[in-house]
Amino acid sequence: MKIERIEWDGSDARALAGRLRSLAPPQEEVAQAVAEIVGSVRDRGDEALREVAEKLGEEAPESWRVDPDAIAAAPGLLDPDVREALRLAAKNIAAVARAELEVHQRPATVDLPEGQRVEVRSDPVAAAGVYAPGGRAAYPSTVLMCCIPARVAGVGRVAVASPGGARGRPSAQVLAACSVAGVDEVYALGGAQAIAALAYGTETIDRVDLIAGPGNRYVAEAKRLVSGHVGIDGIAGPSELMVVADGTAVPQWIALDLCAQAEHSDEGFLAVASPNTALLDHLEDLVGQLADERPSVQQAPLALIATTGIEASLALADAIAPEHLQLMFEGVDELAARGRVAGCVFLGRGGAAAFGDYTAGSNHVLPTGGAARFGGPLGPGSFQRRTSIVSISRAAAQALTPYVGAIARVEGFPVHAESAAARTGE
Repeated sequence: MKIERIEWDGSDARALAGRLRSLAPPQEEVAQAVAEIVGSVRDRGDEALREVAEKLGEEAPESWRVDPDAIAAAPGLLDPDVREALRLAAKNIAAVARAELEVHQRPATVDLPEGQRVEVRSDPVAAAGVYAPGGRAAYPSTVLMCCIPARVAGVGRVAVASPGGARGRPSAQVLAACSVAGVDEVYALGGAQAIAALAYGTETIDRVDLIAGPGNRYVAEAKRLVSGHVGIDGIAGPSELMVVADGTAVPQWIALDLCAQAEHSDEGFLAVASPNTALLDHLEDLVGQLADERPSVQQAPLALIATTGIEASLALADAIAPEHLQLMFEGVDELAARGRVAGCVFLGRGGAAAFGDYTAGSNHVLPTGGAARFGGPLGPGSFQRRTSIVSISRAAAQALTPYVGAIARVEGFPVHAESAAARTGE
């Protein structure tokens, strides 16, 4: 792991946050290549998909869509402990999603003094696309994290795209997760080209209304490019973990937490902020040792930051707005987590991000790159669209029309005033 030590005096947290984020590879490096892929798929559909596969040295399957019978059979191919783990994770994810849905589905109706009524309601999108990363490993957990909230939200059609393996289709683990989540529309397709196909459609893939799911820089850039044509859940890039700790934290546990997140890629963001320099010294030695002994851990950048105190460490965490934030200091409680700027906050010695990645029930599709400043976890609300329903009686029209006219005249739109006034007569 690429470790950098930083001494911070507590001043200008935003500047230090920017410096730390610059340790990860910039998104702009892949922008041109992604734009070319997205443009070619938008314009030429399946032909472009096959062309991209050829350029990447991949064999295009006879059909991009995986046979639904293979999806249904996939759980039976897994070891029983894996199958049961997927079912437990699905149960917990669904329980949290249903609780969230109660908040999102409750329509708000307001009767206003002039006599009009305004209702704001939420309804599911008609079709959602889910991207499940592949490549070095299979990610059945991502399938569950995305598909189950979509199903709980009431989305009628859910289509999953995930890179095909050696047999030209996603792994049995990914297909089993699709089966557990009740999804039978799966495409053996990955990368920026998969995002483009879901967004614009091809001869064999129907377009969707919204795309959700994490991915590498190419996937994240493709989602950014197609946003506006379709909805997206956010730009979920490489994994991030920040730890705020004091001398009471267990160094071995923190080192394992950091190495766990470094399993995702070498492009992530890892940081520990602590006023305890002995802890940071221990971590510097321990992380390198543990990473060397574990081949799955990649060379992600890690910043070890000596701060002036826990409050300064928390202020820095808020400025960084990390995807995962672990609070591991004496006296930490739910109050310390409230108001924190992060995608998901884990409390205390037992709060490892690994639980959130799999079975805690919280969603692991979280804002990265500082987007936690304005975004949050994927949930049923991510798959819903909001609609305002306005009812205006004649009395309300008569009461509101003078005000409509006044504002319309200021803005230079006199026909707006005429339109409103027309409703005041017989």
